[in-house]
Amino acid sequence: MTSTSNKSRLAIIFFTVFLYLVGFGVVIPIIPILSRNFGATALQTGLLLSVYSLMQFLFSPFWGRLSDRLGRRPILLFCLFGEGLSYILFAWARSLEWLFIARLLAGFFGASLSTASAYISDITPKHERSKGMALIGAAFGLGFVVGPALGGGLATWGHHINPEPHFDTSFSAYWVAALCFANFLFGIKFLTESLSEKSESAEKKKRFSVMWHYLNVKTVGPLMTVFLLCSLAMSSMEATLILFMGEKFLWDVKQVSFGFAYIGVIIVFTQGFLVRRLLPKWGERKVLRLGLTLFALGLTSIAVSGSIGAMAVAMTLLSLGNGLSNPSILGSISLLTDTKEQGVTLGVTQSMASLGRIIGPALGGALYGAVAITAPFWASGTLAFLGLAIALVIYKFIPEHGRVG
Repeated sequence: MTSTSNKSRLAIIFFTVFLYLVGFGVVIPIIPILSRNFGATALQTGLLLSVYSLMQFLFSPFWGRLSDRLGRRPILLFCLFGEGLSYILFAWARSLEWLFIARLLAGFFGASLSTASAYISDITPKHERSKGMALIGAAFGLGFVVGPALGGGLATWGHHINPEPHFDTSFSAYWVAALCFANFLFGIKFLTESLSEKSESAEKKKRFSVMWHYLNVKTVGPLMTVFLLCSLAMSSMEATLILFMGEKFLWDVKQVSFGFAYIGVIIVFTQGFLVRRLLPKWGERKVLRLGLTLFALGLTSIAVSGSIGAMAVAMTLLSLGNGLSNPSILGSISLLTDTKEQGVTLGVTQSMASLGRIIGPALGGALYGAVAITAPFWASGTLAFLGLAIALVIYKFIPEHGRVG
């Protein structure tokens, strides 16, 4: 397989993951509007966001294991089509119950992100594996920037076209569905199978036994735990930052949205450019150590920031740290895993991240309301430092295939 061919396949996978995250981001400003119109409580509104991650947690190993058996291409194409259908259902929803069904389906099909990670591991050589995984993170960051802005913009445009109730939010969802279907058609024509040898090894294993198995694998298990802690810390911060900024600095939703966009831009820069420069010089283990250190310092700095300038520094540190650590973790796990089990292993890893995104917002909200407005950030920083401690314990076992020379 030529380098040019691999680059085109990476571009397709990047766009696929980007669309997953854009779709998730688009509905963030839409869900509160719809749920309020349908009489939802604040808890129900939060659960509409949580069920997506819950389904990813439950079904990432399922899609990963299935892709090990059937191939990456059919799973990715099937889930892209299903994702498009879920957004059509979201557009049609006229009750809270149907909104939940739409979000459950979106999370079910979106759980195939693990298959995209496995596809990258299939087509990248070992010394470029972590750089390939950085594409996943860059797509996350870019989707984090584009999604909410696109959702708000499309809803405003839709309202100008037709002021009828729910047309604006349906209009946005139809656009996301159209993007998914376009990517599905593009994939049918250009996406080739990456898996050279299909596996039956994980076919009969139960999902939680598979997860428990990999969590007990030397080095891989601790790295999965670090990935969980990072996801837990990040999602707890995301859930409470808007409340914190509003109470401490009198920011409104618009200003906080720009703040989140800044985080996304830094993550995109880090994973799309900086990681690819640092890995050949340092390798995975040193990049991971630096990333976790910056991430922990950034989260903790939020709690002690007394000015917008200090907050900007904190946001920069945590964004750089997140952008450096995630691809290093994913790349290391991939390098330590047998080629026949890439899908299921990365599926379990993404399940850990989904578990963090399920628990994190609830944890952050509880600490914010019951303890102090700075408590979620102290807790997030502590979780990140714990991840750093685990990484240091297993430091000599972490690969450094990305280092050249």
